[in-house]
Amino acid sequence: MAERLDLQLDIPWAAVFLPDGTGIISERDSARLKAVRDGKATDLGKVPGVVPGGEGGLLGLAPSPQFAADRYLYAYLTAKDDNRVVRLVVEDNGSGPFRLGEPEAVFTGIPKAGTHNGGRIRFGPDGFLYVGTGDAQRREQAQDPNALGGKILRLTADGRPAPGNPFGNAVYSLGHRNVQGLAWDRSGRLWASEFGPDVNDELNLIQPGANYGWPAVTGAPHRAEFQDAKVVWPATGESSPSGLEIVGDTAYLGALRGQRLWAVPLAGTEAGNPVAYFTGEYGRIRDVIRAPTGRLWLLTNNENPDFVLVLRLFE
Repeated sequence: MAERLDLQLDIPWAAVFLPDGTGIISERDSARLKAVRDGKATDLGKVPGVVPGGEGGLLGLAPSPQFAADRYLYAYLTAKDDNRVVRLVVEDNGSGPFRLGEPEAVFTGIPKAGTHNGGRIRFGPDGFLYVGTGDAQRREQAQDPNALGGKILRLTADGRPAPGNPFGNAVYSLGHRNVQGLAWDRSGRLWASEFGPDVNDELNLIQPGANYGWPAVTGAPHRAEFQDAKVVWPATGESSPSGLEIVGDTAYLGALRGQRLWAVPLAGTEAGNPVAYFTGEYGRIRDVIRAPTGRLWLLTNNENPDFVLVLRLFE
């Protein structure tokens, strides 16, 4: 059921796949990108401008929807003064390893801190780039629709606010503590995983303009002014949900403190009871991504060395 790829990774944070099936992995603290082909990793180099620290560093990745034409790889990173989204050209001459171009800043000014930096980015079915941010230890900004912390942002590929955003700026939803995973179901609905404080980790169904309550509430308090989470893990020792992938009618979430893979059945806009796999077997799971082969990749985190676990789906 599971195949372990010992790629000698150092605190990997995100994995994505290029159209040719090559996997690209970010390493948070080293700020390096690794390319994975045929079960072997190649070092692509260090991304300039990354200033790692605490939970910050080289974080989320997203290939352009037009990658075959523009060769852009987007990255969320912690810089000297902020968190930001950049894009790099991934050059391929067809006869050797990939080469990285210089990063171009696409969107800047996302607040940074030692923790709660967010970092997940992903292009949606609408072609826009969605960006999960954290409150950067400044709780009040999560409720401010003009602040970038504690939000899900929706951007054009060039970093402008996407047309139709609910507040006329980059903000798509607010009231988040620390968004860690983004994925869409088969009907195009956006779901997000989020760290709670000492209680109430969440899986949320995201609606444009909706308020998810932080810091006033967490979980599912059933207050009309806030959006309830669809799944709540009362104890963070069971979850700390990070990367999120949806396959068919199941959401798969990696758990950091919980050290397991959660599978959550989805039925339209509702979510069923989570089922745990591999509890304590492989350590902290940072990201979950579906490979072109249809299998799931799980990235371990802080396991020294880290590795990739390749799974057959449970369907």
